[in-house]
Amino acid sequence: MSSQQFLDSWQGHRALTRRVIDAFPEDKLFTYTIGGMRPFSALAMEFIGMAVPTLNGVITGKWEQFTEAKATTKAELLQKWDDGTAEINALWPKIPAARFQEVDTAFGQWKMPIYDLLLYVRDNEIHHRGQGYVYLRSLGIEPPPFWERA
Repeated sequence: MSSQQFLDSWQGHRALTRRVIDAFPEDKLFTYTIGGMRPFSALAMEFIGMAVPTLNGVITGKWEQFTEAKATTKAELLQKWDDGTAEINALWPKIPAARFQEVDTAFGQWKMPIYDLLLYVRDNEIHHRGQGYVYLRSLGIEPPPFWERA
């Protein structure tokens, strides 16, 4: 898989996650939980808080601790999502091809090859997006088809 193919895949997943965020009623996005799990807004803000700081660390080798994004409305959350998407697209070409194979300790705690770290960031989003699907279905809302990532 090329670097561009990975980015396209990740951005496809991000497009789907954005549609999941948008499918939530405003009041449920920030409050609805099942079984003690976090509201979907908290999960989305975790994704936002991880993506760009991870890419900055990959590019610079400096791993500044990321902070969780804050949003109080769906519109604000979606804007932060869109801003992150644009920033990912701007940062991605700055990653040297050889960097994907290098091992680094991200954020002082996760030692792994860079490609594994990037897979983790993407897979974490996919994993938690599944919670969003469960929440939406339990609210009687049909979630977006998982295969539509364009």
